[in-house]
Amino acid sequence: MGVELVEGRDLFVDEGKVFMRTTRKPKQVDVIYRRIDDAFLDPLTFQPDSMLGVPGLFDAYRAGNVTICNAPGTGIADDKAIYAYVPEIIEFYTGQKPILKNVPTWNCAREDDLAYVLDNLENIVVKEVHGSGGYGMLIGPTASKKQIADFRKVLEANPSNYTAQPTLALSACPTHVASGVAPRHVDLRPFVLIGDRVRITPGGLTRVALKKGSLVVNSSQGGGTKDTWVLED
Repeated sequence: MGVELVEGRDLFVDEGKVFMRTTRKPKQVDVIYRRIDDAFLDPLTFQPDSMLGVPGLFDAYRAGNVTICNAPGTGIADDKAIYAYVPEIIEFYTGQKPILKNVPTWNCAREDDLAYVLDNLENIVVKEVHGSGGYGMLIGPTASKKQIADFRKVLEANPSNYTAQPTLALSACPTHVASGVAPRHVDLRPFVLIGDRVRITPGGLTRVALKKGSLVVNSSQGGGTKDTWVLED
């Protein structure tokens, strides 16, 4: 992609502008896509003991001297509870029904949704609203009776912290593992760019669950990635 991968210590702010340290001379940075939490982004603005961020970065951002693609606050779009309302959001802003159907999503903060989820825990997937990396979730069809019973108590104690969806049948792909070549579940994350028009990149990120039978493709849970090939005439 031609994009530099840096840590916070590789960047610095001078006269309201962000620069990257190089072996030759500092190079001004115009756009940043961050991979650290809001609180650690700039110790002068947020958490003062952060060693991960860049001092002065947020002032440079406010001055318009650098663009942060996923600026603080944009994480609300990644909130799993929001997904339940996507069809309504689309219709509200466009006046049209969605072209693509949503995966059915139950927001456990709603009484009727919670009742359905509690009655069907063994058949569905329940996730933390703010969770990531495949942690804090229940995959009903592969969970034991004890795991379901324990999760039921947690869910009843804090229902607004959870959403649920049907267990999706992920595709499988031949994968090289320790025992040889075997089927493993995969999913494809496409990337859509919005500028003067909407463009879908030719390809995407294919993630693979390297554990036998697992539906969790996150790298933090033992998942991996595969090359994505797009074939055309």
